[in-house]
Amino acid sequence: MNPAEMLTWLERSIEKLLLQIDAYIRQHGPEFLGSLLTAALVLLVGTWLAKRVSGLLASGLDRAQLDVTLSRFVVRIAHALMVTIVVIAALTRLGINTTSLTAILAAAGLAIGLALQGSLSNFASGIMLILFRPFKVGDFVEAGSTKGIVEEVHIFNTVLLTPDNVRIIVPNSNVTENQIQNFSAEPYRRIDLVIGCGYTDDLRQVKEFLSEVVASDTRILEKPEPLVAVSELADHSVNLVVRPWVATQEYWYVRFDLIETIKLGFDERGFSIPFPQRDIHVHQVQSTAPVSLPMRDTAAPALSDSEVAATAPYLRRRAA
Repeated sequence: MNPAEMLTWLERSIEKLLLQIDAYIRQHGPEFLGSLLTAALVLLVGTWLAKRVSGLLASGLDRAQLDVTLSRFVVRIAHALMVTIVVIAALTRLGINTTSLTAILAAAGLAIGLALQGSLSNFASGIMLILFRPFKVGDFVEAGSTKGIVEEVHIFNTVLLTPDNVRIIVPNSNVTENQIQNFSAEPYRRIDLVIGCGYTDDLRQVKEFLSEVVASDTRILEKPEPLVAVSELADHSVNLVVRPWVATQEYWYVRFDLIETIKLGFDERGFSIPFPQRDIHVHQVQSTAPVSLPMRDTAAPALSDSEVAATAPYLRRRAA
C-alpha cells in the first residue's frame, strides 16, 4: 500500500468513526446526558452533605466532651465513608457496574498494601494510638526521639510542635515502637536539683539557706514535702539535692527561678560553688649515686697495610 492509498484509508476510517459516534450520540445522547447530570448532582450534593454531617458530628462530640484526638479521628473516618458511598452512588447513576469496580479496587488494594507495608504499619500504629491514648492533643511528650506539644494525631503520623515552634511530623510506627514519655500526664512534677558547695563552707548554713529558698516560693507545694539533703561527698564538692514538687505547668518557671536564686544567695553569703580542678605537686629528688657517663673512644683506628702504602707518598712530601 502506497502512501496515497494509506492516507485515503485513514481518512475513511476517521470518517466512519465520526459517523458511529454521531449515531450513538443521536440514539443515546439524551439518556447519557441525563445520567451524567444526575451523577454530577449526586456527587455535588453528596459531598456537601458529607461535609455538613461531619461538622455536626464534630460539634456533637465536642459538646459530649470527648477526647479531642478521638473525636477528630472519628470525624475523619465518618467523612471518608460518606464520600465513598457518594462516589459509588454517582458511578451507579452512570451505569457503571460497581460490583466489578469493587473487585478491582479490592485487588488493587491488596497489591498496594503489599507495596506499602510501611504505610500500613503507620496506619495500624495510628489505630493503636487512638484506642489506647498514651497522650492527647496539647500534651508535651517525647515520642520517636522528638520532644514537643501534640497538635494532631493522624492515621499515618503524629504532628508535634517543638518548644522553639518547629512543626515535626513523626510516623506513627516510630512513636509506638519507641519509648513514649508524657510530661503532661500527671498534675504534679518534681524538680531535681544537685547543688554543690565547698568542703570549707558551713554545711549547716548551706542546707538552711536552701531550705529557706524552697519555703519562700509560693509555687512550691507543701505536700508532698520538699526534700533538701546531703547526697554525696564528691571529689571537689559536697553535693546536696533539692527536690520540691510543683504543678506541671509551673515546672520550668520554678526550676529556672530556683537556680538563679540559689546562685545569687551563694554569692551574697560567701558560699563557694566548686568546679573540677586538679592540684599537681612536683617533688625534686636528689640522687647520691655517682652518675656514670659513657666514655668516648678517642684513639685513632689502626690502618691496614694497603692504607699505609697509599698514604706513604703523601707523608714523604710533607716531611720534605
